[in-house]
Amino acid sequence: MQLNFKPRLLPLKPEKDLRTLVENRSVYTLQHCELNVFETWKQSENVKLVFNDMVLTTMLRGKKIMHLFGSEQFDYLPGESVIVPDHEEMVIDFPDADYQNPTQCIALAMQADLLQDTVQLLNEDYPKIEKADSWKIDLSCFHLHNTAEITATIDRLVSISTENISAKDVIADFTLKELLIRLMQTQARQLILDSYHKHTNNHRFAFATEYIRNHISEEITIDKLSNLCCMSKPSFFRYFKREFGISPVDFIIRERIKVAKKMLKDENATINQACYAVGINNLSYFFKLFKRLEGITPNAFRKSLN
Repeated sequence: MQLNFKPRLLPLKPEKDLRTLVENRSVYTLQHCELNVFETWKQSENVKLVFNDMVLTTMLRGKKIMHLFGSEQFDYLPGESVIVPDHEEMVIDFPDADYQNPTQCIALAMQADLLQDTVQLLNEDYPKIEKADSWKIDLSCFHLHNTAEITATIDRLVSISTENISAKDVIADFTLKELLIRLMQTQARQLILDSYHKHTNNHRFAFATEYIRNHISEEITIDKLSNLCCMSKPSFFRYFKREFGISPVDFIIRERIKVAKKMLKDENATINQACYAVGINNLSYFFKLFKRLEGITPNAFRKSLN
């Protein structure tokens, strides 16, 4: 299940105020970061862009095709973010941009010392559960689907950058550190989800993930998971949430709804069957969880597939 949480849209510049219809740029500078808002109002290809610092980009409107790291190419859509290292060239196509459908993207360039301070703080005071593991921005997981937490933090940074706020730089620094932590937690969770079977022998939470997925139709308790990971229940809960940014209970619920969504794509499966197949024994509760995570009911989700 990949939930795309979109930051709030920024006002578009009127066409008469644009200096160019391709990658028009507005810049808001803070002490340790620079917020860039790019708008494109014309179909174009091979637009090149490079920053001197690491950049978090987030799509707000429209569609891009991104070319990164020499050979990586992918569609870039609203609700997604991409982490780009310093001095890495982005080559961007805008296949659909026009006056009625402009693209809009945020690029947040962050100074290296802020990133280093945040990573050092986490590794010293909040180390990961496995001694061989450490906090870092992992560029093998550079293309992310936004979480609600990442979206909310980006929204706050945009507000701070674009408004006249007292102590703006201090507030922005705290928010930037929060954003970096949210990004690292999301990466850690995604890396385990994508390849947990490769790490079950050396990462306790990968082992727990495997157990959850293999027993998704059953009752899964925190007591059971903590015992499997050879941890006390409070320690398991605390470390899991620290590393992945969500509680193990929420993680299990998301895994159940993910499987339910796959079942609902089969027109022969009923909603009742999907509910009970993922270990939820109350249909009303299933509807409540589904709508909380997906924003629509199971019925509406199924209709949206047609």
